[in-house]
Amino acid sequence: MPRVKGGTVTRRRRKRVLKLAKGYFGSKHTLFKVAKQQVMKSLMYAYRDRRQTKRDFRKLWITRINAAARMNGLSYSRMMHGLKVAGIEINRKMLAELAVSDEKAFSELAAKAKASLQ
Repeated sequence: MPRVKGGTVTRRRRKRVLKLAKGYFGSKHTLFKVAKQQVMKSLMYAYRDRRQTKRDFRKLWITRINAAARMNGLSYSRMMHGLKVAGIEINRKMLAELAVSDEKAFSELAAKAKASLQ
């Protein structure tokens, strides 16, 4: 009885992993065993960082809103509370965009938030 060779299946599996490892440093893109470990780790990083990115952007928006709010005599938390009380529903992404690009519109929103806190 002849021996079993897993030729095509194994080669296809290894080529798929090495293709994912393209561009990695050193033996990580040439040796299958090392490449497989690095690809697994890379996929874990990618999964984690897709969530991390969302957190990072939210932190950035909050920082920008806080800076602009303080220029208008409010803290971030009082600004957000004032907007909520005034019934103005605008997300942090858009508020941060206004803070950077349209300071006049942001100042008007800050004034409305301030007025609703009185």
